[in-house]
Amino acid sequence: MDEPIVVGIDIGTTKICTLVARLEGDVDMRILGVGIEPAQGIKKGNVIDINAATQSISRSIEKAQRTSGLEIQSALVSLAGSHVSGMNSRGVVGINGGVITQADVDRSLEASMAVAMPHNREVIHVIQRGFTVDGQDGILSPVNFSGYRLEAETHIITAASTTVENIRQCVNACNVEVLQFVLNPLASGEVVLNRSERDMGVCICDIGGGTSDLAIYINGDVWHTNVLPIGGNHITQDIAIGLRISPDQAEQVKKQYGHAITSEVGDGEFFTMRTFGEELPQQINRRELVGIIEARVEELFQLLHQEIRRSGYDNLLAAGMVLTGGTSLLPGIRPLAARILNMPVRVAHPENLIGLVDQLHSPAYSTSVGLLRWSEIMAQPAYASTLPRASKVGGTGGTSVDWNKVKNVLGRLFP
Repeated sequence: MDEPIVVGIDIGTTKICTLVARLEGDVDMRILGVGIEPAQGIKKGNVIDINAATQSISRSIEKAQRTSGLEIQSALVSLAGSHVSGMNSRGVVGINGGVITQADVDRSLEASMAVAMPHNREVIHVIQRGFTVDGQDGILSPVNFSGYRLEAETHIITAASTTVENIRQCVNACNVEVLQFVLNPLASGEVVLNRSERDMGVCICDIGGGTSDLAIYINGDVWHTNVLPIGGNHITQDIAIGLRISPDQAEQVKKQYGHAITSEVGDGEFFTMRTFGEELPQQINRRELVGIIEARVEELFQLLHQEIRRSGYDNLLAAGMVLTGGTSLLPGIRPLAARILNMPVRVAHPENLIGLVDQLHSPAYSTSVGLLRWSEIMAQPAYASTLPRASKVGGTGGTSVDWNKVKNVLGRLFP
């Protein structure tokens, strides 16, 4: 039997990355095709120019098709932006026959989706947090349990319907079908988190160009998600304004001379750069640059700290925080984050990759590789009944909730 081919398209603020891979065994993936293209028409996870975004996505897909020699017809697509929100919910169903079946589990998940939701919101994921059978909580998989009352605890992730539809329109214009949208930190978590971290309690933060995407895992499942509209581009913009240089120059000096902690940079370090209004290149003290960077990075982690405390799970994160995304490559960002958050922090990148992986062993591509891992989960025959962290009920490639069915279920429970 041939190994399945999986495709992921990571649509970010700074880049579009299309990956084609073949699953080899339980752990390894062979990367067959890579298409990386600068992003245009995308800002903070939102499409601001459909034509420009479509062209960027199309060029990325074409590069991946050329390097892999395969035609891409469908793919998983990443999703981020401040329009994404999450909420916790519960669904209760009665059990006929006294033994719980997979159909009962699916009914309980559907019942948990019977929440007040504006017409302009779309369900992206319904993530199982656990089940309760006749008052016994903490059950991970209730199938074949004896009981008469099944309660499902879920975390529902929704997004703005118009934004999702705009992204879907851009991908469909490239003759590629969107199988499912996947929230960035959930995709990244598939490749950078280990089982012990998920069980002990961990927060993953994917710091990209336009957004910082947060997910909290406790007892192996996602308990909280959020997206902050701040990322590496804000640091670049601060540098451009503070040093009076162009954004391209600011991005260059950020990568070449940037650091997150001013005290770790010497007073005598200088670099040369031509600023606005000057005919000759000027010498700039590196501490001035790092001071600008440190102020913005401190603000970012203070906002993250506030969000973690707002979730109410700040005392349950024994494994601390895992940083990924392109901005996590900034020198000094790990100790600064550990000081502000007062928890262990590590920077993670994708592993166990073979094939065309020259650039992919970097935190900047965690979401891209994570989409392939998500495709791997979906490719399993028992995806619908065994996926512990993302139920098929919540995956949307354009489907919607059958609310009439949900009402019928609740009607039988509460006549």
